[in-house]
Amino acid sequence: MEGKTVLVTGGTGGIGKETARQLAALGARVILVGRNGDRAGAAVADLRRSSGNDDVTAITADMSRLRDVRRLAQEVSGRAGGMDVLINNAGATRPHRQLTEDGVETTFAVNVVAPFCLTHWLMPALTASGRARVINITGGVPRGRIDLDNLRGEKSYVGLSVYNQTKLAQMAMSYRFAQELTATPVTLNVAYPGHAHTSMNKDLAIGTYPPLARPIVPLLRLATPIVLGRRALLRATRSSVYLASSPEVRETNGTYFNSAARPTPWPDAALDRTTRDTVWELCARERDRPATA
Repeated sequence: MEGKTVLVTGGTGGIGKETARQLAALGARVILVGRNGDRAGAAVADLRRSSGNDDVTAITADMSRLRDVRRLAQEVSGRAGGMDVLINNAGATRPHRQLTEDGVETTFAVNVVAPFCLTHWLMPALTASGRARVINITGGVPRGRIDLDNLRGEKSYVGLSVYNQTKLAQMAMSYRFAQELTATPVTLNVAYPGHAHTSMNKDLAIGTYPPLARPIVPLLRLATPIVLGRRALLRATRSSVYLASSPEVRETNGTYFNSAARPTPWPDAALDRTTRDTVWELCARERDRPATA
């Protein structure tokens, strides 16, 4: 990864930070993205120290806000010129339905719209590198159907259920996006990390869980750090680090990789043309929204 520039959204903690650490240790120029400036600064210092690579920096941006995503793309393009690897890792879940300043349900905005828009807006920098890789990180339980009538929690809202559905929607969008890239030097693949103890799941409110699971949430909070500790976090970065760095997948495009970094069948929901097109059109509508200050 010497001489390669890597951007990792959601890179100031959890799976994103550990992915960034490993790529920095391989010699990559790493740019982290996080919402909190203090946390981003601490992550940069930690990664520089632990990886032995001083070429780690951070940009503060809220991936739920289109104006921040647009600014991020502009700043990265100006700072790096060419972009070799984009890892869309940032994720969100909420206990209750919330709309962003753009009027989009927050979980859908971060998990689906943000990676769609950032990848589009970084395409000049990605193509300028000659051979670039985009890796979208899925999560949760990526199976089942997508309810297009409740895609953004319009009718009913249970936080983790909506999270799972948005991750499926992200995969449907990614499948279509990879098809759009076939004639370009840019590849796009999806990585499933598995489960790890991260700040996002550590801080989940009880109301985020399905009602039947809520009585056991205190037990889950005690067990999760033990069951899903440091070793699980390292396992969770396996597929993203592999897709970012391995010469074996330099030309692989439109493939879904499991937590063992092996190609695996796409969920049926991602293969459904109507679902793919519906998700794509919703994202494109947000991408084409007039820029705001």
